[in-house]
Amino acid sequence: MRFAPTASVPFAAALVLAATASVLPAGCGSSTPPTSAPVTVAGRTFQCRLSIDNASRELGLGGVASLGPDEGMLFAFTDSQTRTFWMRGCIMDLDIAFIDPLGFVTAVHTMPKEELQQPGESEDQYYARLKRYPSIAPAQYVLEVAPGTLAPLGVKRGTRIEFDRASLKNHIK
Repeated sequence: MRFAPTASVPFAAALVLAATASVLPAGCGSSTPPTSAPVTVAGRTFQCRLSIDNASRELGLGGVASLGPDEGMLFAFTDSQTRTFWMRGCIMDLDIAFIDPLGFVTAVHTMPKEELQQPGESEDQYYARLKRYPSIAPAQYVLEVAPGTLAPLGVKRGTRIEFDRASLKNHIK
């Protein structure tokens, strides 16, 4: 159907927009979880991939060969508890900082890569030989960055790490 250039064209366009809006979910854009977020550590900002659900937390940075100097991953959990991480499937060393709900570091480790799961090695055998890295105190967030990054920035227990925890909480699963 063709429309003649008359006053009814804006009215027809308004009808189409109103009909379209009525079938779209409210807040369509705001319900999409972010995939990355800036995280500031001792004045240095890292663009971090977000790990906000069980599937992405299980994978983590496994299989990633390198990170840029200002890249990382931020794991976010629904609650704060004592956590333990390990290097399952990781092919590069990593620095890790466990972070409490207020943004303060509870523990820092450098995690060297470990030998990958070998043919004939069961999952149980593989997990049993992986070194564990504890949060020491309850943590809700975990930051992983390239090895050798956190020590020169002076990151230690009690260091404040800045990121938008409030908006991130809306997307954690």
